[in-house]
Amino acid sequence: MNAAPANARGEFERATYRKITLRIVPFLFVCYLLAYINRVAVSFAKLQMQADLSMSDAVYGVGAGIFFIGYFFFEIPANMMLRKLGARRWLGPIMIVWGLVSVGTMYVRGASSYYAARLLLGVVESGFFPGVILYLTFWYTRTHRAKMVSAFMTAIPISGVVAGPVSGWIMGRMVGFGGLASWQWLFVADGVPSILAGIITLFYLPDGPMQSAWLTAEEKSLVAGRLEEEESFKKEGGGGKHGIADLFRSKTVWLMCAVYFGIVMGSYGLGFWMPQLIKDAITKDPLKIGWITVIPWSFATVAMIVMGHHSDIRAERRWHIAGSLFMGAAAFAASAIPGMPGWFGILALSLAAAGILCANSIFWALPTGILSGAAAAAGIAWINSVGNLAGYVSPFAVGEIRDHTHSMLLALLVLSAAALAGGAVTLHVARKQPGAPDRPSRL
Repeated sequence: MNAAPANARGEFERATYRKITLRIVPFLFVCYLLAYINRVAVSFAKLQMQADLSMSDAVYGVGAGIFFIGYFFFEIPANMMLRKLGARRWLGPIMIVWGLVSVGTMYVRGASSYYAARLLLGVVESGFFPGVILYLTFWYTRTHRAKMVSAFMTAIPISGVVAGPVSGWIMGRMVGFGGLASWQWLFVADGVPSILAGIITLFYLPDGPMQSAWLTAEEKSLVAGRLEEEESFKKEGGGGKHGIADLFRSKTVWLMCAVYFGIVMGSYGLGFWMPQLIKDAITKDPLKIGWITVIPWSFATVAMIVMGHHSDIRAERRWHIAGSLFMGAAAFAASAIPGMPGWFGILALSLAAAGILCANSIFWALPTGILSGAAAAAGIAWINSVGNLAGYVSPFAVGEIRDHTHSMLLALLVLSAAALAGGAVTLHVARKQPGAPDRPSRL
């Protein structure tokens, strides 16, 4: 008898979230795409910048990773500022400034200026990714979150699909144009779109559902009601709201930091070194290298979308994350087999990219499922800050290993071990509790 009204309510809810998704997720996706391209542009610039500036692999690795030192110290205050100022007035200026810093990287002249530019880029960009993860909790409950985060984070592999061929073309065709080296043009080309996107953000992005002029009053009420229901569930399941101080005493939060550390080790091992791996194994032509990088990143894009959707349908996080990490660990290990033909190595790296990035996107459904209020802003930033220290460790360790062994074999095994450890910790931290979907233990 009540089937028709229930169906109507269900269709209204689906239509509301579909409307929200089409309005904000594609835009956030493009912004993160630009952020990630700026972050890892140095991996292509390295192919010529390293020789021009007489940098060793270790110096390159330190500079690639020092980005995350700035990231570490400023993420928590940045997320607290987003809560205070709102997404539009915080994320827009961040994008404008990181675009300017990226353009300014064309002026580096040696190790010191290279380190300074990378450190400053990390400081500026520290508020973006954790800010967007927090921002999505203003709109979506856990029912939709893994799928939405997966859609947003497909920007990581898509950045490789887009940036690879474009960067390869710039590196191969802009040599000496206008008196600049091709790697200098690369930083200019990567920075200008971010500046423009930041300006658009100031006018386009609402701070939350209540501030969105394109939602009706009924739609706003629905979203607010669903979020209030989730807050009540968190209080019942986790003993009420969590204070910021609770985060640093929580074993669960520290274990999630460890899981994310393992994920980031693999992610930036790929992001900062894939062009070099292809150069060593297949070709030294920058344009061909750019096109070959499309293969693993395209494969990872499809895998992320499918896995995020499947995780939401099954309301299961534990094995989706751990299984993805175990696959990534096995693929890294396989790619390290001596004498492996170049194209088999690309297949292994494709599986590694898929495993690491699937785990990366689904992972954020864990902390956002238990943290609320100020603790959510600080907790997301803290986990991202500690985990992203691997963004320093990974390129630095790989660079040191290459300088000492002149090979990627041991480096790939280190990345494999990090992914394996992350998967093992996931099985503990996300163990299933009676009467609830897979979720982390209480704080």
